[in-house]
Amino acid sequence: MRRKIYDKLVKWKDNSNGKTALLIDGARRTGKSYIVEEFAKENYKSYILLDFNRVPEEIKKLFDLYLDDLDSLFLYLSNYYNVKLYERDSLIIFDEVQLYPRARSAIKYLVADGRYDYIETGSLVSIKENVSDILIPSEEQHLKMYPMDFEEFLWAMGNDNLMNLIRKCFNEKKALGAVFHRKAMDYFRQYMIVGGMPQAVEEYVNSKDFNKVDQIKRNILDLYRDDIVKHAGKYSLKVRSIFDEIPSQLQKHEKKFKITSLDKNAKTRDYEDAFLWLDDAMIVNQAFNTTEPSLGLSLNLDSTFYKCYMADTGLLISHSFDENGIVSEEIYKKVLFDKLEYNGGMILENVVAQMLVSSGHKLYFYSNSSRDNSDDRMEIDFLISKSLITNRHNISPIEVKSGKNYTLTSLNKFIKKYNNYLDMPYVIHTGDYKEDNGIIYLPVYMTILL
Repeated sequence: MRRKIYDKLVKWKDNSNGKTALLIDGARRTGKSYIVEEFAKENYKSYILLDFNRVPEEIKKLFDLYLDDLDSLFLYLSNYYNVKLYERDSLIIFDEVQLYPRARSAIKYLVADGRYDYIETGSLVSIKENVSDILIPSEEQHLKMYPMDFEEFLWAMGNDNLMNLIRKCFNEKKALGAVFHRKAMDYFRQYMIVGGMPQAVEEYVNSKDFNKVDQIKRNILDLYRDDIVKHAGKYSLKVRSIFDEIPSQLQKHEKKFKITSLDKNAKTRDYEDAFLWLDDAMIVNQAFNTTEPSLGLSLNLDSTFYKCYMADTGLLISHSFDENGIVSEEIYKKVLFDKLEYNGGMILENVVAQMLVSSGHKLYFYSNSSRDNSDDRMEIDFLISKSLITNRHNISPIEVKSGKNYTLTSLNKFIKKYNNYLDMPYVIHTGDYKEDNGIIYLPVYMTILL
């Protein structure tokens, strides 16, 4: 599986030259271990992989016994793994490092020694229990790994050219045209169904069997549930209840997460740590309500309102439609042929959130339910900032529309009220690219380019 993060690994190796270690953080099954080992094989003379799922206690103890004697530490590691280490041409990988935080804290001394390069991979790496007793090394460079994006999915499907055309049309602000738009949407609907978990994508590439893909996704969801039980500690019941509630919350028109659906007497503060756990585990993408679309979106948060999307839309579909333990073929056909009317908005908004996050955006939305003034009453799905901030016109509002017939009441109100703040407004839809009345209508597969 070709992944964009590979180029970032190469860049890190060239720029760091042993002065920093790299920590790759991501949800389980996003392909962290695979891509790092492929990188090691192709860019180093030798490498050692310590998988802390399986590393014996005698190897773990080396980090306590020999941090003051690194010659002995490397000698033992080299002999145990039967790998010769070469100065400045060997990589040592700490896989699932969250399972042994002591190794992570040792990075400070290993990097200072300078003989070898170090990459750590993990999920739940920032969860309190995994950092409570260690000093986070300042020599650690952090990189997040997400599920495969649409372009990576196209590569896996053997199509290396379509995204180049999409990018060209985006940059030139023009439509793909009926033939290529239909082709792009065909691929994109497959991407929404399969999702971006590499194991599911690989199965789809090989078999084109949605039922087999669904079983893989369901296994990943079960893995997440097991992680919640094992690692969420005193929050596990609350985390599990939020996790199971996500599909029904996203089916609502406004999609804001209502805590009272979990417990009629619940308060937001009672569940803050549970939401934080899911966010740290990168199982979900949280969106926060900002009360004013000004320069600092994070400075105007209303912490009582937020949305909770699944980090992978393929997993959301398997999570949502599991009447008999498997998503029916009928559901997949409806998604594939754009006939899923009731839940289509949920799926499309989730995949837009997923694409915005993987492109580097934090998720913000605007919600005002004023009872006093109908002009103030509006909902905007997402707000994003320009990469180059100026004195005015920095924020782009985004509305996501899944159907063919829709109104833009909220967006028009928003543009009228906050015009001085706004850059280009977008409607992300399933149609082709067009511009009309100062709004760009963007086909959903172009979201990745925002």
